[in-house]
Amino acid sequence: MTKPIVVSLGELLWDMLPTGKRAGGAPVNFAYHAAMNGAEGHAISAVGEDPLGDELVEAIKKSGVESIVQRNAWPTSTVEVALKNGIPEYTIIKGVAWDHILYTRELINMVQKADAICYGTLALRSQESHDTIVELLKHAKPTAMKFFDINIRGDHYSKELIEELLGYATVFKINDAELLLLRDMFDIRGTSDEAACNWFMEKYNLNYVILTGGSTFSTIIAKDGESSTLDTPRVDVVDTVGAGDSFSGTFTAKILTGSSLQEAHRAAVNTAAFVCTQNGAWPEYPENIPDYLAEAEK
Repeated sequence: MTKPIVVSLGELLWDMLPTGKRAGGAPVNFAYHAAMNGAEGHAISAVGEDPLGDELVEAIKKSGVESIVQRNAWPTSTVEVALKNGIPEYTIIKGVAWDHILYTRELINMVQKADAICYGTLALRSQESHDTIVELLKHAKPTAMKFFDINIRGDHYSKELIEELLGYATVFKINDAELLLLRDMFDIRGTSDEAACNWFMEKYNLNYVILTGGSTFSTIIAKDGESSTLDTPRVDVVDTVGAGDSFSGTFTAKILTGSSLQEAHRAAVNTAAFVCTQNGAWPEYPENIPDYLAEAEK
């Protein structure tokens, strides 16, 4: 059986953790976990013509993710990650290689093959990468899943950008903190979580809205009215870097390979819980991810 093709658009970087540097970047994390769950993962990004860029190119090759990584004269991105009780806080530097992703025929050809495309707000903070990613989204197959993980970082977003990206999306993922911000931004204050999610579903004609609540819950609502809510299982947290991306990549791969909403959601929750028990966003998978939810239900 041919694997579905999942393509991520955006940042590729070094997370500078207290334990050392780890390869990451939300879109690439997504592609990694999609690849580990039955898809063919591809990443589109850019790194510098420097030793850190050389190392990142090697790291992504070893990860099992196929990639089109452009090289340019801007520095390879590093992000300082401070952990407070395992929860990351990011210091993101501007003017890095992935701010300058060039629009090329090679990228168009890759996107046209994709069964799912993942993107967020961060990589569109610069005009050059913004224009490239938006043009690439226009080349997606009509049937492709377009997964917009808002992934708000610092001040690298605007209402106009979020509205623009929602216009291309078929799936919208937000966390509970981001939903609070969006309630004010879109003037839907006083609504319940479910009502707010349904407002976005209807306004932007989405197939799924995913709301995650970190250590407490996650909810997925489908266009046909089906929904799934699961508690977040308790695990011994090492760090939560990449946990949300692992949820997204797993869910996407499972839906594309024929799982039901309930099955895909359960797999996504268990993968995210596993990632929280590991260092960094691209941990090596065990033969089987533990069923943390089943253990919690006993």
